[in-house]
Amino acid sequence: MIAIRRVVLLSLALNWALPVSPGHAQDAEKAFYAGKTVRMLVGSGVGGGYDVFSRLIAPYLSKTLGTTVIVENVPGAGGLVALNKLYIAPPDGLSISLVQGTMAGIAQLTGDQAARFDLTKFTYLATVGAPPGLWLVGPDSPIREVQQAIDAKMKWRWASAGGTSGLGIGAAFTCEALNLDCHIVQGYKSSADAGLSVTRGEMDAVYVPESSANHFVKSKQNWALATISRTKSQFFKDRPTVFEAAKIAPDRIWAMDFLANLEGLGRLLMAPPGVPPARLAYLQAAVKETLHNPQLIAEGEKMERIIEYTDPAGTLKTVTAVVNGVPPEQKARVLKLLAGEK
Repeated sequence: MIAIRRVVLLSLALNWALPVSPGHAQDAEKAFYAGKTVRMLVGSGVGGGYDVFSRLIAPYLSKTLGTTVIVENVPGAGGLVALNKLYIAPPDGLSISLVQGTMAGIAQLTGDQAARFDLTKFTYLATVGAPPGLWLVGPDSPIREVQQAIDAKMKWRWASAGGTSGLGIGAAFTCEALNLDCHIVQGYKSSADAGLSVTRGEMDAVYVPESSANHFVKSKQNWALATISRTKSQFFKDRPTVFEAAKIAPDRIWAMDFLANLEGLGRLLMAPPGVPPARLAYLQAAVKETLHNPQLIAEGEKMERIIEYTDPAGTLKTVTAVVNGVPPEQKARVLKLLAGEK
C-alpha cells in the first residue's frame, strides 16, 4: 500500500509540474475576464480626441474580451496624471489606456517632475495609429496661409493642455521652426476646448491631430493653415505641408524632424508594467482582433478616426528609439525650447 501511495503521489507531482497547454491557458484567461470590468483611462476630458477614440474602441474590445470595458477620464498635467495612475495600477490586465505618445515621450525626455514613470517599462498592446498634426486658426482669422502668419509679425497665442501635452509640444516646435513670436497658454482640458478657444478668438492658434482637425474644420469651427509634417494629411490634400508652405531655415529644420519622430509614437494602447505573460498574450491577441475588426474600422472611418495597427513589438521598438535615442546636444535644445528659452 505504501508503494502504491508513493506512485500516486509521484504521478500527481509530475502532473502539477507539467506546463499548462496554450489552450488551457487561453481558457483560464477567458474565464478570468468573464464578468469583470476593464478600465480604459483617458488623460483628457470628455469630448477630446483621445476620449472619442477610446469610446469608439471600448465596446468592440468589450465584446472580444467577453467583459465590460468602461472609459474613465483622468485629466490633468496634459495627460500625465492618467499615465502615472496607469503606471502604478495593479498589473492584472484590468487597467489600460490609449495614450498620446508624443506627450509621454517628451515628458520622459525632459525629465518632467510630473512624469512618475519609465515609458520603456509599460506593457504595450498596440499602436492604434500615428497621425500628423495640423496648425489651425479661427474661422474669421485674416491669416489663411503660413507665409501670411510669418509676415504678420504678431504675438501668437497658442491654446495648450500643458507643456508636455501634444497640443503644447506641437505649438512649441512649430513656433521654433518658423521663428514665430509665441505665447503658449496652458490649461485647456482637451483638444475640443482648445479648438473652441480659437473659434471664439480667445486664442490665435492650436495644434491638433488630423482627425480632430478635420472635425473642427468641417464644422467651420477652425481653418487649417498646414500639416505640420513632411507628408500631407489624408484629410487635407488641398492644404500644404509646413515644408511646402514656408522656407524653414537650415538651423531650424531639426525642430520639425524632432517633432515628426515624436509624432511617430502615435496613439499608444498600454497597460501597467508586469502583466503576467499568459494574461498579456491573451490581452494582446484580443486587442489585435479588435483593431482588425472590419466593423470597427468602418465605424472609425465614418467618424474620421483612422485605425492603423502596429504590433506590440514594433510599438516598444519605436518607444525605445525615441526615449533612448536622442543625442545629448539635441536634448539640451529641446529642454531650452520647452522652457521658453531661445
